[in-house]
Amino acid sequence: MMWGNWTIVSEFVLVSFSTLSSEVQALLFLLFLTVYLVTLMGNILIILVTTADSALQNPMYFFLRNLSFLEIGFNLVIVPKMLGTLIIQDTTISFLGCASQMYFFFFFGAAECCLLATMAYDRYVAICDPLRYPIIMSRKACAQLAAASWFSGFPVATVQTTWIFSFPFCGPNRVNHFFCDSPPVIALVCADTSLFELEALTATVLFILFPFLLILGSYVRILSTIFRMPSAEGKRKAFSTCSSHLLVVSLFYSTAILTYFRPRSSTSPESKKLLSLSYTVVTPLLNPIIYSLRNSEVKSALRRVILRTLGPQKL
Repeated sequence: MMWGNWTIVSEFVLVSFSTLSSEVQALLFLLFLTVYLVTLMGNILIILVTTADSALQNPMYFFLRNLSFLEIGFNLVIVPKMLGTLIIQDTTISFLGCASQMYFFFFFGAAECCLLATMAYDRYVAICDPLRYPIIMSRKACAQLAAASWFSGFPVATVQTTWIFSFPFCGPNRVNHFFCDSPPVIALVCADTSLFELEALTATVLFILFPFLLILGSYVRILSTIFRMPSAEGKRKAFSTCSSHLLVVSLFYSTAILTYFRPRSSTSPESKKLLSLSYTVVTPLLNPIIYSLRNSEVKSALRRVILRTLGPQKL
């Protein structure tokens, strides 16, 4: 079908991991399926435990529940289609399906960047201004901060996705990735995309680099406050409340910054796929593990929930 000089593209082909042998793809399918199921169960468990246990009804765990919801959404957008490309070689994705996947990828990604910054602010207030913490981080303030984090995903997702899919695609439809990310899709456009790329860089700075700098600034103040504490026990407790979040932030942002801020010429498609796996598959898996294994309050709450559910005589 032709419109003027352009071929109307009705579907795309995800290259995914098709260059690998069928045996390796089968192994990857089993690995990613296991990771996917563990990720879903782990994040659902975090949501249930922090909701059911009265001891975890504070801002830190309220934001943790929101993070788990975001990670579940992130996984649902990316992983099922990737599993389909590996096991049944279902590599095609419709034009609308590709646009929808990209939209929700941008939405959940931007929302998570802002939510991680909000969680850093929560820890900053708790450690640097503990006397005013209940007032500053009131229930209303927490709800507003969480809503602002979620809402931040809408403008970037709407502008980026609408702009990309308003460009003409003149025939080549092989997306060299395992999902519809912006760079491999924009590479198929038959038009000048320089203005879009400038806007995309601006959006990346605003929604990845700026929240990261806010987190960095918060932790500089947090660490400065911790080091001034007179008691070693106080330092240990203060640092333990931040260590899980700091580890999650390090995992998420290190791979995201390497993916979107490296020069295009220095990044091969295969290395970008590996980096993308880190923040789309690995980080959502590690979040509930980090917050449950490194957090004594979550582990104690989980034991209490199990005791209430099963009864002590059944354990």
